[in-house]
Amino acid sequence: MRKRISIDQLKIGMKVEKLDRSWLATPFLRHRFTITSSEQIAQLQASGVQQLDVETDDACQDSGSFAPAIPAKAETSQPIAPTPEPKPATIPFAEELLAAKETYKAAKLVVQQAMEDVRMGRALNMEAVSEVVGSMADSILRNPDALTSLTRLKHFDEYTFFHSVNTSALALSVGRHLGYERALLLQLGTGMLLHDIGKMLIPVEILNKPGRYETHEFEIMKQHALRGAEILSNTTGLTDMFLKPALEHHERVDGTGYPHHRSKIDLSQFGLIAAIVDIYDAVTSDRCYHKGKTPHDTLQFLYQLGTQGHVDGALVQQFVQVVGVYPVGSCVLLNTGEAAIVKQFSHQDPLRPLIILITDQAGYQRSRPVDLDLSAQFRRPLRTIVATTDPASLSINPRTYLDTEAA
Repeated sequence: MRKRISIDQLKIGMKVEKLDRSWLATPFLRHRFTITSSEQIAQLQASGVQQLDVETDDACQDSGSFAPAIPAKAETSQPIAPTPEPKPATIPFAEELLAAKETYKAAKLVVQQAMEDVRMGRALNMEAVSEVVGSMADSILRNPDALTSLTRLKHFDEYTFFHSVNTSALALSVGRHLGYERALLLQLGTGMLLHDIGKMLIPVEILNKPGRYETHEFEIMKQHALRGAEILSNTTGLTDMFLKPALEHHERVDGTGYPHHRSKIDLSQFGLIAAIVDIYDAVTSDRCYHKGKTPHDTLQFLYQLGTQGHVDGALVQQFVQVVGVYPVGSCVLLNTGEAAIVKQFSHQDPLRPLIILITDQAGYQRSRPVDLDLSAQFRRPLRTIVATTDPASLSINPRTYLDTEAA
């Protein structure tokens, strides 16, 4: 039996069925869940929820689990295995981060050289590409979060290089999450690292235009997907699977994408993954024609694209479980009035990541930032995240507080 109550009547153990506002405005990325802590109630209050429907029939209660993942109504065209339990990292995050930085640097140099080779009409150095993708895959297999934490790194003037490395790292992490074996990861990672290689055959005046494209210019720009696939198809040793990210990263599951307007049933899982990570990194990046969105807002945007049938909703849900509800680099506001930067994602407790406290309760920047694991607090009141915000609104640059040496 369903009953409408006020937020003040909500108690631990109640099963939430419906809110009086959009789920996108809350950190609870599942339509129905059971309240397991007072923190969840506080977060609903902070999100502006005033009334909600709860299930009062105990026989209908679920196991009480709370899934911090964006709901996805669309089903993937190809079977996606049930979400596996998080695999224990074999190397601690901080230790793996050192190797991940070196790998990230190397990958950026390799993709930069690969694009220069294509522009100059030279053959791709696939030995270098394979070696660096192997290093990226190994890093992801040792610890899924270290390399992906570096995908927050952006550089306006070198967008294409950073974008290629970032999307490759994100795709590798999604592949690991889905249970891909190393050989399949190498195909996915290589395809993503080179997914924009066709841009090197687009006229420079269009590729580097400081503003939005005219219709005829955009038609030329769209050719990069086919040109990239052609380059890779003529590269010795690459099977069709390596080509999928380049060919399909702008396709959409409803058939509205390009170059072939393929719908979900005709797209590979590599292509479905490529579309999501390509959008995520592009939307979170500053470009000459738009300011990058926050990671949290971009996840909500991807969720909307999934419900609208543009990208695979089920894979969006998997992607959120990879990068976290509050991805590394997010600027968050706490119930204490403090502001913080997310430093590390917690798979065991997604709503309580490791953060860096940047301001005090009065809003003044701390002279010495403080690391705090929200999932391992002892002092009360417990700090909780109540909202995300654009760091620019607080004159905060996350890269000031996060290690930027990998750039």
